[in-house]
Amino acid sequence: MNEPTTHRTAPLVVHQPTPITPATVHPAPVIPVQPGTVPAVASVVLPDGRVVTGYAVAPAQPEPIAAKPAVSRTAVNVALGGVGFLAVCGGLILLTSFIAALTAFIGQLIILAAVIFGGWIAVQVFSASSHQGGTTVNIRKAVIKRNHFHG
Repeated sequence: MNEPTTHRTAPLVVHQPTPITPATVHPAPVIPVQPGTVPAVASVVLPDGRVVTGYAVAPAQPEPIAAKPAVSRTAVNVALGGVGFLAVCGGLILLTSFIAALTAFIGQLIILAAVIFGGWIAVQVFSASSHQGGTTVNIRKAVIKRNHFHG
């Protein structure tokens, strides 16, 4: 049973399939083809002698990275908000100054009206006791002689 064999056997060769891994995770870009034209077919010979045939596809260009601005948008927004706040504060200071000036002006008009109206009332009161705009008659003992009035 355990006798050695006399004939030689060829060494056993095992071929393992090599998996094809995608170069990128993203799907290949679709190249628009004009109707009636067929893109050129390219063949590539690999170092081990295999030939791969397929359509030539231009490599996808990555999107350019947008350059960051020198100043952040948040800083610009804060600065603009500060400028607006200062403008509003200046307007509020002017508004309060205007209201104070208007109040003082109205107060002076009231005082002026009181002085003028009060003076007019005083003239009316004090002139009524001295002269009332009619004929004043002083009645005394009168002596009438020969139809002649002696007063």
